[in-house]
Amino acid sequence: MKARHRRAIWVLLGVAALGVATALVLNAFRSNLVFFFTPTEIATGKAPVDRTFRVGGLVVDGSVARDGTRVSFQVTDGAKTIAVAYQGILPDLFKEGRGIVAQGRLQGDGGFVAETVLAKHDENYMPPEAAEALKRAGHPIGAPAQFQTPPRVD
Repeated sequence: MKARHRRAIWVLLGVAALGVATALVLNAFRSNLVFFFTPTEIATGKAPVDRTFRVGGLVVDGSVARDGTRVSFQVTDGAKTIAVAYQGILPDLFKEGRGIVAQGRLQGDGGFVAETVLAKHDENYMPPEAAEALKRAGHPIGAPAQFQTPPRVD
């Protein structure tokens, strides 16, 4: 085999290895990509049902129900509200009327099952999308939340 052919084989092997490495990196990036949706976007069907994503907003006053380490509560952006269920210990800063970001999946019934809950000490650290949704709903950022639990329909 001539030196020219050997060199061409090494170049082709190098390009193939680079292509495989790029494909692996892109696949890992895509599988770890987590999007943020507001309760309004979830209610309008923009959120994926089969993928993990984040939802953020304010915890509705009077909506927190605890049963051991199982917690259910409602999150609102001022326009729409979504029910969230979480199994685990909540952060110390979790309180009604405060901002949270929960990561998890939508269930078939429209409820959200969180795997992680992040509590914020005020709305200044809320994701920009959630802050914008609260502004559109007429809720001034930084003011205490005055959202009440909607009546139950059984």
